Amino acid sequence: MSKARDRLIAAELCAALPNEIVIVDETESTNDFVWNAFEACAPEGLVVFAEHQTKGRGQYGRRWDSASSLGLWFSILLRPALSLLDSPRLTAILADALTTAIAQETGLGPTVKLPNDIYVSGRKVAGVLVEGRTASDRSYVAVAGIGINVNHAIEDFPEELRGTAGSLAMATGKKLSREKLAIRALLNINERVRMPIPDLR
Repeated sequence: MSKARDRLIAAELCAALPNEIVIVDETESTNDFVWNAFEACAPEGLVVFAEHQTKGRGQYGRRWDSASSLGLWFSILLRPALSLLDSPRLTAILADALTTAIAQETGLGPTVKLPNDIYVSGRKVAGVLVEGRTASDRSYVAVAGIGINVNHAIEDFPEELRGTAGSLAMATGKKLSREKLAIRALLNINERVRMPIPDLR
């Protein structure tokens, strides 16, 4: 597989999506970036992509390795018609949106390992982290952080992850368009979260 690294371009993503899109070269955590934007009155649907995260995190505060320009590392600001206690339903909806996007773009058959991890061929390729708050108007506000390993080779992962982590390029044997996958994932998220959220319990 080619080691050439592509870069996301905000204008190209905005042309295909209704969301406000921000792309940064590096940040500690896209979730933290979006929470700061929320405090500054950012609109629902804001999406922040980082080419690299220095302190990306997963469930239970675990570190999420975010290799520069090889995956999709992004967070989206959501105001779903839910309560804070119902946030696990949002995680399930987002995981379904991502598995569908991966299947649509690659032909692979990803599966969800509850509550928030996505696997292909026995290797973890993606994850979702939902952090929620109750806003001043008592509505539920969530920031959903999403990581997808797209064009990694096995040597791009830290040695301690090489037995369990995988990427879509490893599974398909070819380099994939991060832009196309990002657009597909966000279209799916927009469709699912901006309609009444089904009860999957």
